Amino acid sequence: MTSKDIIRQRVEDEDVRFIRLQFTDMLGRMRNMAITTDKLDDALDDLCVFDGSAIDGFANIEESDLYLHPDLSTFTIFPWRPHNGKVARLICDVCTPDGKRLEYDPRLILERVVAEAEAMGYTLKIGPKMEFFLFNTDEEGKPTTETNDHGSYFDIAPIDNGENARRDICLTLSEMGYTVEASHHEMARGQHEIVLGAGDALTTADRIITAKMVIKTIAKRNGLHATFMPKPFEDEYGSGLHLSMWLEKDGKNIFDFDTKTKKFSQITYRFIAGLLHYTREIACITNPTVNSYKRFIPGADAPCLISWSGNNRSLLIRAVRSREPGAEKIEYRSPDGTANPYLALAAILKAGLAGIQDISIELPPSVGINVGQLSDSERNMLGIQRMPVSLYEAVELAEGSKFVEDLLGKCFMDHYIEKKREEYSRYRRTISQWELDNYLIQY
Repeated sequence: MTSKDIIRQRVEDEDVRFIRLQFTDMLGRMRNMAITTDKLDDALDDLCVFDGSAIDGFANIEESDLYLHPDLSTFTIFPWRPHNGKVARLICDVCTPDGKRLEYDPRLILERVVAEAEAMGYTLKIGPKMEFFLFNTDEEGKPTTETNDHGSYFDIAPIDNGENARRDICLTLSEMGYTVEASHHEMARGQHEIVLGAGDALTTADRIITAKMVIKTIAKRNGLHATFMPKPFEDEYGSGLHLSMWLEKDGKNIFDFDTKTKKFSQITYRFIAGLLHYTREIACITNPTVNSYKRFIPGADAPCLISWSGNNRSLLIRAVRSREPGAEKIEYRSPDGTANPYLALAAILKAGLAGIQDISIELPPSVGINVGQLSDSERNMLGIQRMPVSLYEAVELAEGSKFVEDLLGKCFMDHYIEKKREEYSRYRRTISQWELDNYLIQY
């Protein structure tokens, strides 16, 4: 049987009545077109069309008709829907009427960088650690700013009131075929983490965007609101999207550690060098919102400075040894859950590959001390730069970056930056409670 036949058979056998054709827009929001199973053959034959002019970054009015081409390997049935009349989904590529991939499809941008890596003989494997908050909802089901617990790191019920929702989320993801390696309460009140099993870059991006939908859906079924907003509280730790990564060549992890020399492979250091070098330029992709930069506050367990180490968990990048040979990895800690996972993983992989290819990119020395206690001159001597402190600064860095232009393409980059500038402009016009508290009476 072909993949199409297998899907048709599962739809019939499991009484699937609706299918969501899902894709992701430029800003990382999942979109979908729902069809009945009567239209399944049309979907499998790439005949489902939608108005792309209504989607950020996709098309102009003059060229608005776009087609959804399902990736058949992404077919899954949602476990939380009714047993009779089930709902399934397919993640789709976006194509033009002549069957070509849309240049502005974020999934295509990641696929191109994956192809670059494959041409060099490499496959990037990524395991995401997804942090999020759970909030209570009001009588109308709208989110409040009250968390459903006041727990802290690794707390258990009854202090961790989110335990039941988190368990339901993990079980749902497992039913969908995802490996959940761990889950626990995080540092802040109402904050949680779920660790997904590693996969290749495209698979991981698909998993992240799906897991966000699952987490929000199951939280709602538990009377809660889940958010990936990085910093809901000024006095609590923020949420990140920490990524554990390694490169494979011929199926073998090449981020290996030599127990005799006490060093990682040279290619590990080159990959780290590339990531460090381009982190500031890709920040508006990995950290794309105004709120993202409220997380980069000294002492808040987020990487404010661009540095790396083999044992310091507070830094941007950590090279992680393992008791199990061949299980070494690096952890990249700056991204957050508001990022479009396709664009973020594309930027990260491309930066690492650039470090491998361009030997002129220098690797700063490993830092084994608290960099927050260093003076500016001491940090400069060590080659340690800081993360952007605002979305405005991050957009400025991206706009002048040849690297980002090569990654996204000129048209996509211009439209993305325009949207981010509009977002920052709206933020600038708002008046915060802090301003009222500090200036209304004093001046």
